[in-house]
Amino acid sequence: MSNQPNMYHITLLRHGESEGNAKGYHQGQTNFPLSPKGREQAEALAQYWFQEQVTFDKIISSPLLRALQTAEIIAQRLNMPIEQNPLWMERDAGMVSGLHHTIAQEKYPEPDHVTPYDPFGINGESQWDVYVRAAKAVQDLLRRPPGKYLIVSHGGLLDMFMYAILGITPQANSNGPHFQFQNTAYITLLYYPPTHSWIVKGVNNHPHWQEEEND
Repeated sequence: MSNQPNMYHITLLRHGESEGNAKGYHQGQTNFPLSPKGREQAEALAQYWFQEQVTFDKIISSPLLRALQTAEIIAQRLNMPIEQNPLWMERDAGMVSGLHHTIAQEKYPEPDHVTPYDPFGINGESQWDVYVRAAKAVQDLLRRPPGKYLIVSHGGLLDMFMYAILGITPQANSNGPHFQFQNTAYITLLYYPPTHSWIVKGVNNHPHWQEEEND
């Protein structure tokens, strides 16, 4: 099936480690840059794909700095342009955006029960908001011509992208399945429109670094 002319080849990539990741901050849509380790991760992936002769027809990136810097490192190595698309931004974390996790928990403690419709961080996006935006990202992607697409985004949004294509809906207290995306790890998908068939070829792929390097 992978050689069908109407096939979509989609790679969902989480950005490299950011300064916010490394220092324990709620990021949301706050613009934390990549950490030095994050840049190393992105450069290692770019070099791996270059050596393996991996190519894409288009790179689409969240405009948030940690994702865009990751995309730029890859695009430079593979000699490709980048399209920025705000649909792929991380969840708006509301009042906790940019706060350290310990301070956020003191100022805005999470309630014992959270429905999918409750805003995160007092006035941020609910899980349902992110799910709906991820569904729009699916539709935006599949209204493009079939081809090979690299998406550079964020763990929360990519998790809901997987929910959208697999027909899963958000649940209370963030229960339900979760799709792991470590820093610069990726999922590879195939989609065949004539039969509406999705194939998940790999989850949390990271051939460019060893497990202990991302603890």
